[in-house]
Amino acid sequence: MFDKRLMKLCPESRKYIVGNVLLQWIELICNALIFYVIAGIVDGCISGKMLDITISASVAVAAVIVRFIATKTAVRMSWLASKSVKRRMRELIYRKLLKLGSKYREQVSTAELVQESVEGVDQLESYFGQYVPQFFYAFLAPITLFVMFGILGSWPVGAVLLICVPLIPGAIVMVQKIAKKLLAKYWGQYTQLGSTFLEDLQGMTTLKTYKADEFKNNQMNEESENFRFVTMKVLMMQLNSIIIMDFFTYGGAAVGIAMTASQFAWNGTGLGVQAALFMILMSAEFFLPMRRLGSYFHVAMNGMAASDKIFKFLQIPEPSEKTETIYSIDEIRLSGVRFSYDDSREILHGIDMVIPEHSFVGIIGESGCGKSTVASLLMGRNSIAGGTITIDGKSIVCINEESLIRNITYIGHNSFFFKGTVRDNLLIVCLDADDKRLWEVLEKCRLAEFLRSENGLDTALCE
Repeated sequence: MFDKRLMKLCPESRKYIVGNVLLQWIELICNALIFYVIAGIVDGCISGKMLDITISASVAVAAVIVRFIATKTAVRMSWLASKSVKRRMRELIYRKLLKLGSKYREQVSTAELVQESVEGVDQLESYFGQYVPQFFYAFLAPITLFVMFGILGSWPVGAVLLICVPLIPGAIVMVQKIAKKLLAKYWGQYTQLGSTFLEDLQGMTTLKTYKADEFKNNQMNEESENFRFVTMKVLMMQLNSIIIMDFFTYGGAAVGIAMTASQFAWNGTGLGVQAALFMILMSAEFFLPMRRLGSYFHVAMNGMAASDKIFKFLQIPEPSEKTETIYSIDEIRLSGVRFSYDDSREILHGIDMVIPEHSFVGIIGESGCGKSTVASLLMGRNSIAGGTITIDGKSIVCINEESLIRNITYIGHNSFFFKGTVRDNLLIVCLDADDKRLWEVLEKCRLAEFLRSENGLDTALCE
C-alpha cells in the first residue's frame, strides 16, 4: 500500500503531504462543528429551549468559511506535492538517458521510454497528490471521531465504529495482491502496444514496399484486443473492490446509527438529543475517509506499476566513462567485428574492413545484410559482440560519444529534408547565418558546386 522508494525520491514533498493531511483534519473539525450546531438547533426546537440563533448561525458560517479555505489550500498542497515528484522523476530519466547515450535502445524501446516519462510520470500525480495524504488522514479521522463520541458520552458506539474501520483496508490489502499482478500485466501490454505502433509507423514505407502492411495490421489488431481484454479485467477488479468497500462503509454507518438510536432510546445512558443526532450525522464520517482511500488506491496502483518500470530503467547499469577523444579521422579499421540485435540471428559475421583517410567508400549488399548496422556501429549507437573497431588507433569503446558525434555524421534511411529551399533547411540550425556562412557549410559538405548548377540556396526541396 505504500512505496518507500517514491517517498525517498522526493523528500521535499513531505511538507506538502503533512500540510494536506492537517488541512483535511481541519475540514473534519469544521464539519463536526457544523453538524453539532445543527443538532443543537434541532434539540432546542424539540425541547423548547432555543439557543441564541445569531450565535449558532455565526459559528456555522465561520466553520463553513474555514472549511472552504482549508479545502482550497489542501488542493494546492496536493498539486505542490505531485509537482515536485514529476519534475524530479523526469530529471532522473533525462540524466539516465544522457549517461546511457544512444545505446539506451539496447535496454529499452523508445516507445516504452516515452510512455514511462510522460503518462507514467503523470500517474504519480495521483499517488502523491491524493493517495499518500489520504493514507494518513484515513487513520487520523476515525481516531478523532472516536474521541468526539467519547466526550459526548458514547464510548461504546465510538469503539464499535473504530473497530469496524479496519475492515476496509483489509479489503484493500486482499485486492492489492491481485491488482499488482494485473496492473503489471496491463502496463506490459500497454508499452508493448505502443512499441509496436511506433515501429510500424516508422517502417510504414518499407511495409508498403514489401506488401507486409496487412500482416502488421493483423498484428496490431491482435495486440489491441489483448490490451482491451486486460483493461476490462482491471475495470472488473476495481468495480468488485468498490462494491466490497461500499458494503463495509455504509454497513458500518448503519451499525453506528442503530447503536446510537438504541442508546438514546434507553434513557438511562444520559445521551441527549443533540449528542445522539450529532453521532447519527457523523457515523458515516468514520468510514468515508477510508472509503476514499480505497478509490484513490486503484488510481495509485497505476502510478506504482508505472514507477516499477521507471525504477527498472533507472537501475540499468551505466557504461564506464569514456575518456578518449578524436580530433580528426585518419583511418577507420574494423577487425573481426560480430554483431546481433538478439540471440536468434547474427547480423555481422567477423567483418574486416579498413577505411583510409579522405577516401570515398561504399558498402553494397542485399537488404538486411548489415550495411546500416555497420554505420550505426561506427557512430557508437550499438555495442559490438566481438572483434574491434578503431578510429585513429583508438578503440571505439573508449571514445566518448560527444567526440564521435562531432566527427562523424550518420544519415539513415529515415532522414529527410523539410519542404522548402536549401536556405530554409540550413537556417533551422542557425537562424542568424548569412549567405556567406551558408555557402561555407555547403563547401565543407562538397555540395556547393552541385547547387550552383541549380538555383543555389533557393533550390527547392521536397520532403
